[in-house]
Amino acid sequence: MASIFSRIIAGEIPSYKVAEDDSYYAFLDINPLTEGHTLVVPKQEVDYIFDLDDRTLAGLMLFAKQVAARIEREIACKRVAIVVLGLEVAHAHIHLIPIQSENDVDFHREKLHFSPEEFQKIADKLSK
Repeated sequence: MASIFSRIIAGEIPSYKVAEDDSYYAFLDINPLTEGHTLVVPKQEVDYIFDLDDRTLAGLMLFAKQVAARIEREIACKRVAIVVLGLEVAHAHIHLIPIQSENDVDFHREKLHFSPEEFQKIADKLSK
């Protein structure tokens, strides 16, 4: 059975797309820690990030770097944090989180809530 991320990439489940190329897909996290919290995934479904072949892993990081630059340009933040947890969805992925402090990367705190229109506005801003 395909992971939820594979289903998002295939268009079976809607997402707020930020960027896409032939190998990678970036979209807003629907349970964000901060405005602009983005997930970056390889289109190839592999459970564990370090099971990706070297070329795909390197490409994922280079693609994430491009997305992070967009986030830095469009969202007021000191940095864009990169977090790899990989337990909640069996599909390698990274979180790009605009932060003001390290406290912004606390996954136990309450998540932000945006309307579909607000999510779309953020995605549109980041997809430029």
